[in-house]
Amino acid sequence: MEIIIEKTKDVPLQKSAIEIVERKGLGHPDTLCDRAAEELSIAFSQYYLKKFGRVLHHNIDKCLLVGGRSEVCFGGGKVITPLNLIIVGRAVETVGNERVPLEKIARETTNRWLGERLRFLEPEKNVVVETKIRTGSVDLRATFDSSIPLANDTSIGVGFSPLTETESLVYRTEQFLNSTEVKQDYPMVGEDIKIMGIRIHDHIKLTIAIAFVSRFISSRDEYFKIKARLLGYIHAFVKKITNREVSIAINAADNYEKDIVYLTVTGTSAECGDDGQVGRGNRANGLITPYRPMTLEATAGKNPITHTGKLYNLAANEISREIAKETNVSGAECYLVSQIGAPITEPQTAHVKVHSNLAKKIVEERCRNIIKKHLDQIPQLWTGILERRYSLF
Repeated sequence: MEIIIEKTKDVPLQKSAIEIVERKGLGHPDTLCDRAAEELSIAFSQYYLKKFGRVLHHNIDKCLLVGGRSEVCFGGGKVITPLNLIIVGRAVETVGNERVPLEKIARETTNRWLGERLRFLEPEKNVVVETKIRTGSVDLRATFDSSIPLANDTSIGVGFSPLTETESLVYRTEQFLNSTEVKQDYPMVGEDIKIMGIRIHDHIKLTIAIAFVSRFISSRDEYFKIKARLLGYIHAFVKKITNREVSIAINAADNYEKDIVYLTVTGTSAECGDDGQVGRGNRANGLITPYRPMTLEATAGKNPITHTGKLYNLAANEISREIAKETNVSGAECYLVSQIGAPITEPQTAHVKVHSNLAKKIVEERCRNIIKKHLDQIPQLWTGILERRYSLF
C-alpha cells in the first residue's frame, strides 16, 4: 500500500472567485432511486443476518425510476399513471434448500420507506415496483469468505473537508425545507426540492425548485402569495448561516401571466414524467460539487461488507474530516483506490492533499496515523451503515 501526503499550494475553494454547488432533496427522483437501492441493501443485509447469522453477498446499486403521469389542479388532482421503480442487482437467492424471498422483501421495503418519506404519495396505489435481481458471480461471492473481507471491485473513494460556507448553506437549506418545522408551517412544500448555489466573490445566489402540493393551494394568486411568504422565511433562515449577501429565486420558471406554476399532487416531480436513476444525484457527502474532487461511483445499494465503491467513499470523507479537525490544516482531500481481491484495509493508494502552514514532516506523521486508523476501521463500517449513521447521498 502506498500512502502519499502532499502539501498543496492550490487556492482553497473558499478563497476562490467562484464556486458552484448543488443538492437534490429527499423527494427528487434521483434521490428516490438512491434511497430505493440503499434501503433494499439494508433490508437484505438485515434478513441475511437474522436468518443466516451474516451479511451475504449482494449489490443492489442499479435502479431506474420511470416517472408517471398526473392531472393536477389548484386544490387537488390525481395520479393517473403510476410511477415505475425498476430495481436491478445481484443477491444470494438460496442458502442450502432455503430460498430468500427477494421480490417480497423489495416490495415491502420500498412501499414502507416511500410511505414514510413522501407524505402524499400512496405507494401501493401510485408506484409499481419491479425487481430484476439475480445471483452474483462466484468470484465476487468469494470475497466475503475471508477474515478481512476482500475488495469486490477496483474503485475510487474521494472525500474532502471542511465544507465551505456556500456548500454548508446549500446542504442546510434543503434540510431545513424538508424539516418537520417547515412542513408544519408550510404543508404545501413538497419533498422534491433541488437547490443550486453559486457564489461569485461575496454574493451567493440560490435557485430553489420546490414541488408545491396542490391540495393546499386554492388559486394562482394564493400560490404566488405563499411563494412570496416562503421566500422571506428562507431569507430569515440563511441569515443565521452567513453574513454574505444572498439572493434567492424559488421556482424560477413560474409565470403569473401564462399561468405557469410548479404544482404536484404528491410533492414529487416523479408523478408527472420526471425520471430518476441511481448515482445521478448527490455524492456520499450529500452534495454535488464540480469545483471539488468527486468520483462517479454511486454509494447507494452496494453491499456494506466488501464493496469499496461504498466503503472507500465513507472512509475518505472520515479521513478528510479528522485531518482538517485535528492537524490545524485549512483543508484536506483524500483519495483511496482499491484493487479487486485485496483486503479492504489495504488500498493500492491512499493520497491526501492538505492546505497547511505546518512543516511537511509534522503534517505527514499526523496524516499517516489518521489514515491508518480509519483504514483499520473499514471492516466495522457496515454496522453503522445498517443503522443509517452515515450520509450516503
